[in-house]
Amino acid sequence: MQDSDRKSVSILGATGSVGGSTVDLLLANPERFSVKALTGGRNVARLAELSRALRPEFVAIADPSCYGALKEALSGSGIEIAAGDEAVCEAADRPADWVMAAIVGCAGLLPTLTAVRRGATVALANKECLVSAGHIMMREVAGAGATLLPVDSEHNAIFQVFEQDRREAIDKIVLTASGGPFREATLAEMAGKSPAEAVAHPRWDMGAKISVDSATMMNKGLEVIEAAHLFALPEDRIDVLVHPESIIHSLVAYRDGSVLAQLGTPDMRTPISYALAWPERMQTNVRPLDLSEIATLTFSAPDMQRFPALALARAALRSGGAMPAVLNAANEIAVEGFLSGKLGFTGIAELVEEVMAAVDPAAPGTIDDVIGLDREIRGEAARRLERRAAADLSLTEADSAIEIGAGRL
Repeated sequence: MQDSDRKSVSILGATGSVGGSTVDLLLANPERFSVKALTGGRNVARLAELSRALRPEFVAIADPSCYGALKEALSGSGIEIAAGDEAVCEAADRPADWVMAAIVGCAGLLPTLTAVRRGATVALANKECLVSAGHIMMREVAGAGATLLPVDSEHNAIFQVFEQDRREAIDKIVLTASGGPFREATLAEMAGKSPAEAVAHPRWDMGAKISVDSATMMNKGLEVIEAAHLFALPEDRIDVLVHPESIIHSLVAYRDGSVLAQLGTPDMRTPISYALAWPERMQTNVRPLDLSEIATLTFSAPDMQRFPALALARAALRSGGAMPAVLNAANEIAVEGFLSGKLGFTGIAELVEEVMAAVDPAAPGTIDDVIGLDREIRGEAARRLERRAAADLSLTEADSAIEIGAGRL
């Protein structure tokens, strides 16, 4: 088959977990897809390995200091190589039919927008695009005539059963949540949980940051904000249901009482394949769903007292303006603080709430505004994190002094 007969694909964030699942699908279907461009952050070895396997025309690595190592690793391959943020945007601008936007964080905003502005079909796995810049991104999508396909398993599930041409018949959508590793833990128990425990997700294989977000249920809160933009629904028509088996990925409730759900084995290759082949479906190697083996599916309402991050995200969505971007930036710093040992697990939501209460910035009007706001809020959150860490250290030292003093009595 000629390249012209195959769908051309670019992967922004090829070395991450979503990028890896996308690569698996491409390697299993070489007759259907050709690769225009790949990008990575700084994992030279992995990016070079993927490049040799997929043979893209262009490869960009975001960290300029990695350029020499990548060039050496791909010597003789004939692949064009570049480095830096502008190179990543160039990768997004290459004329691929379909672009996987899987760069984590605000670093993914400009590359995703670049692909959108040329009218590409964009498979969206970057939360910041809609959480921090939802109104801007959806305006750009409409203006460019681009197609935005959700890749998160929950939003992809809704997309599959959401009747766009009969929106008036839809009552609400329901996002399901696994509940994370601490679903049954008390607040006191959660306060002592370690990063290793928080990252050990019971159902999904994800990166550390997303796994921690799942443990706090902030991930589900961010998905509520995303869903509001993707499906043009207000906050009070987006529900969350804890479903630990992660078999029903989300539901759409209709006004006649019907509820349509998408079910599947917990495997990111399913939603990615749906976006990759859309509007068709493609064969995957995902383990088939056997409901008789699972036997029981359970559901419960989320506990907002034990998981306040979800309530904070809903409050940010209701407030609108800059507050979702504030929430996102503060949460990223709080999670970094937890993973580095500067903050306890329950302190993540506490720090986010503290930052949200302390700032009231103007709503961003452009992507540059969003990036500037993100930088500003990260700085504010980092300063507050350091103050908290210093206070905790002082308390620990004081307790130690008391213990030592008591030992001399």
